[in-house]
Amino acid sequence: MGSSSAPGRGDTGRAGDKVFSGAALAAGILILVVLFAVAIFLLIQALPTFGANPADVSGGAGFGRYIFPLVIGTLIASVIALVIATPVGIGVALFISHYAPRRLSQGLGYVIDLLAAIPSVIYGAWGIAFLAPALVPVYDWLATYAGWIPIFAGPASGTGKTMLTAGIVLAVMILPIITSLSREIFLQTPKLHEEAALALGATRWEMIRMSVLPFARAGIISSVMLALGRALGETMAVAMVLSSGGLKASLIQSGNQTIAAEIALNFPEAFGLRLSELIAAGLVLFVITLAVNMIARWIISRHKEFSGANG
Repeated sequence: MGSSSAPGRGDTGRAGDKVFSGAALAAGILILVVLFAVAIFLLIQALPTFGANPADVSGGAGFGRYIFPLVIGTLIASVIALVIATPVGIGVALFISHYAPRRLSQGLGYVIDLLAAIPSVIYGAWGIAFLAPALVPVYDWLATYAGWIPIFAGPASGTGKTMLTAGIVLAVMILPIITSLSREIFLQTPKLHEEAALALGATRWEMIRMSVLPFARAGIISSVMLALGRALGETMAVAMVLSSGGLKASLIQSGNQTIAAEIALNFPEAFGLRLSELIAAGLVLFVITLAVNMIARWIISRHKEFSGANG
């Protein structure tokens, strides 16, 4: 009886594998179909803008001149956020995973995770009500003593609603993403690697530098790129913190705008060619995000050879 029941269990297992494999394949295909459908929708809706008379597009100089400042503003805000959030996030993750006592690390980990659950409009309200006014004296000081640097040229904004403020708000928003993912990767570092480094006389920091960071390199890049995607597409927080205006080289002057904030502020009242312009801007943001993710996958594939098994 044992020999007759074994094939039955094997057949059931193979059938389950086929069902699961088919479901996973269908889910993957569905994602590609949705992505392709979104791209086609954006392209079709944006075609009137690409074929319109340049004088009829906002700004009166064509879509290229209209979208260029928005693209630059989007990239500047995202870069500021990454420059601030990446070292802080990695440092906090290392503290939680390798330095903090167990009780403190658990509590701090919960707090970091809770930051990711706060709605973006709350961050925007905090930025406009507290952070922006608090930064006005700092901007005045930068304009006075560091104004010879183009990014700190005056006159400084009297409201604090600048690109630098928006970048700081974005940095706080993406900090939980970098910290949480990096922390999980750091905790997965093989203990044998860490113990071997310590046994050879390495300090804790030397052990982290030689064992933990190389192992987590691909994961850190993934967390940073995921955070970059959040920063590129953020709408309400940036729209609330930024003052509308043209592209400015200075980060402490009023002005600048991002693609997502431009769409969020103008889409409800848009119609006709203006609506097509905003959808075309969304298409540009879609392409930028897709390009960033493709570059991230390429970078990760170059460093994925280091792991706990083959390191």
